[in-house]
Amino acid sequence: MAADRSADPARLLREVFGYGAFRPGQADIIDAVMAGHDVLAVMPTGAGKSLCFQIPALASPGLTVVVSPLIALMRDQVSQLRANGIAAAALNSGNSPSEDREITAALRSRQIKLAYVAPERLVRTDTQNLLREGGAWLMAIDEAHCVSQWGHDFRPEYRALRDLREACGIRQTLAVTATADAPTRNDIARLLLSHDHKSFLHSFDRPNLRLAMAQRRAGNSQLLARLAQHKGQSGIIYAASRRGVEDLASDLRGHGYQALPYHAGMDQTRRSDNQDIFLREDGIVMVATLAFGMGIDKPDVRFVLHANLPSSIEAYYQEIGRAGRDGLPADTLTLYSPGDMQLRRRQIAEADSDEVRKRIDHRKLEALIALCETPRCRRQTLLAAFGESAQPCGNCDVCAGGFTLVDGTLMARKAMSAIMRTEGRFFAAHLAKLLKGQTTEAMTRHGHDQLPTFGIGRDLTEEEWRSVFTQLHGAGLVRHDTDDRDRLVLTSTGRAVLKGESAVQFRNSSLQGKLRRRAPAMAEGMETSPVPAAAVEISMDGQRLSVRQSSLLNALKARRAELARAQRVPAFVIFHDRTLIDMAVRAPLTQADFAQVHGVGAAKCAQFSETFINVIERASA
Repeated sequence: MAADRSADPARLLREVFGYGAFRPGQADIIDAVMAGHDVLAVMPTGAGKSLCFQIPALASPGLTVVVSPLIALMRDQVSQLRANGIAAAALNSGNSPSEDREITAALRSRQIKLAYVAPERLVRTDTQNLLREGGAWLMAIDEAHCVSQWGHDFRPEYRALRDLREACGIRQTLAVTATADAPTRNDIARLLLSHDHKSFLHSFDRPNLRLAMAQRRAGNSQLLARLAQHKGQSGIIYAASRRGVEDLASDLRGHGYQALPYHAGMDQTRRSDNQDIFLREDGIVMVATLAFGMGIDKPDVRFVLHANLPSSIEAYYQEIGRAGRDGLPADTLTLYSPGDMQLRRRQIAEADSDEVRKRIDHRKLEALIALCETPRCRRQTLLAAFGESAQPCGNCDVCAGGFTLVDGTLMARKAMSAIMRTEGRFFAAHLAKLLKGQTTEAMTRHGHDQLPTFGIGRDLTEEEWRSVFTQLHGAGLVRHDTDDRDRLVLTSTGRAVLKGESAVQFRNSSLQGKLRRRAPAMAEGMETSPVPAAAVEISMDGQRLSVRQSSLLNALKARRAELARAQRVPAFVIFHDRTLIDMAVRAPLTQADFAQVHGVGAAKCAQFSETFINVIERASA
């Protein structure tokens, strides 16, 4: 059983989901799935990965099994599919016995188009038999990077999915993820897909996200200053500890924000209630540990702030990716300190994992630190960590001129010489000691105290040399060898600097010694141009709404909130912000005009046109 290749994906997109055109990359992936290929699709968050299996599911007479790691994600996606008139269900431990009986009957009678299931549930023989009986033909694996220990959310149970596919009678797989470097992609292909699969790798860039990072100062003044630009908007602030979450949420409430805590130490009921409030209401600030976020599909998150350094470059990308999923402008700010970096390194060293995993985690952390201290465009540096090149973005704090740069050519040449003479096999901590001329047991054992570079960097502190090495990464002068990721190599740009053919600039704010005394830098993270508010009230063509349209938008949001509370679903299940914005601009007064609004498919038009047209009529009176 396969998708009907004569079905028109564009027609399904318009009639069922209310979208006029596919986003970049979606159509090619859908065509490959409908042609019967196994497919790997790596697309940034917000690019519309779900449609890549939902459209083929609608074009097939069979059942699409969606493997998803979190109950919350299943619940929200099933609610959205049902709101669009699609028969969908989730098999998970959150179901009541009566719900399980109803879903089982619907699957056996082949009335379900998409069944969401966790990998832990899929290993059960009764689940496999039920899905086979339901006509399963396609397995869509969400968060597919979980199959790889190179990925930041490695889950061993994902490795059984290829065998489970056969047990369920499934003949085709679509693996989708937003975050996967080359080794992770290789693992996904090897462990989940056929040899002749099709791969689609799209840009990791999220141009609507403004990127900023700054060294943390005492207190919460930096976070409060950023929040002041987002009053009434929904956002997430990540903190490193449970105590930090509770204290920060309390402080923000004291400043008038609707701030809720979320961490693993909370009572399950309170944690779930806070999550539901965040999903269903506007203007909520969720203060959370890393326990919050994966599977949260709220499209109108306008900002993601970090009170502390994230755990890795991939974790950072995933976490900021929860902002601006609707494609509208969104804001990010990450605060960090040398103490954060030391803590993360210690956590890796003390973790109950093997040496291979620790080396992987160290490299991912060093890539993040390089992003923190990069002297060039943040977006260039972030995308380079995922193997992608880009021009300066103009939408980050570095591009805004937020840092003083100094000539770092001599420092870079010394650091790269140390890398070359140690064959790229040692971490920055060891290389910093080498340049400082510190005689350690490891230095003597490897004979590095006899190298010409030993002691040539006594003018900088050990911590400053570590900063130099991270800035080498950030500036694109060194990278990990593609074939041997335990080895550092110089790029063509780095070789030119080493040979004296090119110069390089470093951020003075990360070099606290004599360079800072020579040319004082401005305060870390203080941009020379004002940070623009991530305003929601922008039309589909990029124009700001008029006063009348903004007033109508607020009325539409209020009605949406009433409907969401009545149906006990997140507000975005009714309509996304982008749909309400288009509605406020078009102001449709007939059902035919309402059907032309972005994101209004046939089912939602029939269900909601009258109530929202009434709101528009009252606003126009």
